[in-house]
Amino acid sequence: MGEGSPAGAVSLVKSRFLTTGRGIAGDPALLVTVAVLWALLALFVLFPLVELIQRAFVDEGHVTLAPLAAVLSDENHRSSFFNSLFLAASVGVLGTALGFLFALTSVRGGLGRHWLTCLDAAALLPLVSPPFTTSISIIFSFGPKGFISHDLLGFTNVSPYGYWSTALAETLTYFPIAYLTLRPILAAIDPNLEEMASSLGGSRWRIFRTVTLPLAVPGFANAFLLLFAASLADFATPLILAGNSFPVLPTQAYLQITGMFDFKGGAVLSLVLLVPAAAVFLLQRYWVGRRVYVTVTGKVGQRSRSRALAPWVAWLLTAGCFLVAALIVYFYALLLWASLVRAFGANNSFTLNHYRVIFTEGLPAIRDTLIIAAIGMPLGGLYGVLVGYLIARRRFPGQRAMELVAMINYALPGTIVGIGYLIAFNDPPVALTGGVLIIIACYIFRYSPTGIRATVALLQQIDRSIEEASSSLGAGSGETFRRVTLPLIAPAFFAGLGVVFIRSMTAISATIFLVSISWTLITVRILENMTELALGPAAAFSVFVIVVVFVVVAILSAVLARLRAPAAGAAARSFLGG
Repeated sequence: MGEGSPAGAVSLVKSRFLTTGRGIAGDPALLVTVAVLWALLALFVLFPLVELIQRAFVDEGHVTLAPLAAVLSDENHRSSFFNSLFLAASVGVLGTALGFLFALTSVRGGLGRHWLTCLDAAALLPLVSPPFTTSISIIFSFGPKGFISHDLLGFTNVSPYGYWSTALAETLTYFPIAYLTLRPILAAIDPNLEEMASSLGGSRWRIFRTVTLPLAVPGFANAFLLLFAASLADFATPLILAGNSFPVLPTQAYLQITGMFDFKGGAVLSLVLLVPAAAVFLLQRYWVGRRVYVTVTGKVGQRSRSRALAPWVAWLLTAGCFLVAALIVYFYALLLWASLVRAFGANNSFTLNHYRVIFTEGLPAIRDTLIIAAIGMPLGGLYGVLVGYLIARRRFPGQRAMELVAMINYALPGTIVGIGYLIAFNDPPVALTGGVLIIIACYIFRYSPTGIRATVALLQQIDRSIEEASSSLGAGSGETFRRVTLPLIAPAFFAGLGVVFIRSMTAISATIFLVSISWTLITVRILENMTELALGPAAAFSVFVIVVVFVVVAILSAVLARLRAPAAGAAARSFLGG
């Protein structure tokens, strides 16, 4: 019977399964690694999600939709749900437009290297700071004693809370994601396409409208979906700025658990949030997987005149970018100033008292955060490259399932992950709440997928013959990975290190449910200070986090510069030759 028949297809699948099964059975290192990873994924990814669903929809051993019906019938919860969608859509549109403005200016605006570096530094600053840092600066600017509202404009009765301030804070916080997404897409558009359109008499505007913009459509969709998901998962910014006038679902789920100790209600609310989050993730996967907008042809084209913006347009866009960059720098300068005065808006005399507070009363939070980041960073980096290596280079049963499961926590909003961990690990048989292990595990399995994707992408560019040569010389899979593959994928490893460290220092949406008297975090202390109106210590904590993150990222970049692929490749060739 031929392979084209159903029986032939089943036989082929069975043959491949047996082949991969025999391959993994003959490699003890691979077998043990896959088994350990599956055990960890089952414990820290699948188990919390199953427990969350069970807590929400199982009552006394019976499946029930009554809690969901109660949530949907509550007018406040329905309003919070639609507010969340409206806020996320607004941030997606505004952030994508702002990211495109920066991407177009950097690629087509003719900026010099130094100006571009300054623009990048300002644009990326929100990504390496706590997510509600902009919220603090907005209060300092537009609050009752704000620098702009009170000192400059003389308003005495103004409120910085509500939809507009929340949308502004989230847009400035997340638009760098759109910038990083759109910039390489615009840079990769084949100049020959625009040159041909120009030779046919097309004006700059017509070429931009009919050639450039359509080719960037997947980038627009991907950027919008990423920002939509980021806003949907953010509860700290709305908690500070939205107030009672604009409630959103993540804050409602948080208050349901921390204020009312209603685990079932919090679980149901978080799962309602899962519906748009899952839809966004599936749409993102759909757009990323499209291959109909290919513009990299392999033919080298010179930078055509049509790719450069008209001088007056370049000046206009550059001015817009630097106005936004100036606003961001102003917010962070204001944050620094607020950390150095006694009471912002009331007593602007210089003091270091806020820093004394954070290094005395806040020292446990600083110590705990640095310990958690120092432990989670190497573990997360290693986990990322290990899973990425297995997905890209090895064949074993359940390979695609492992890739999907490894990405679940990354795709879910942090509120869902945090509530799931709290419910799953609060009671025996796996009681981990209150300890440091659960916080580290949360960071590793939520943020290491960045390293996984970076590893897969990098391994696709590395010839398999290098690793095959190592195996042919008698090296086992473990030794080949350690001495050949790992040096070659050093950039992906350090990318994973950086992301896990930055998120360990700045994230809050998941881990706020996991802190305890024994272990706490800087971001939690900042949020506590904000709710207690202790704005000076909150600003000092934020400045400290930004400085630490910049120092560590600079160190990682310097180390990576010494371990670039050419040097790693030389080390691999030396090993193979020896």
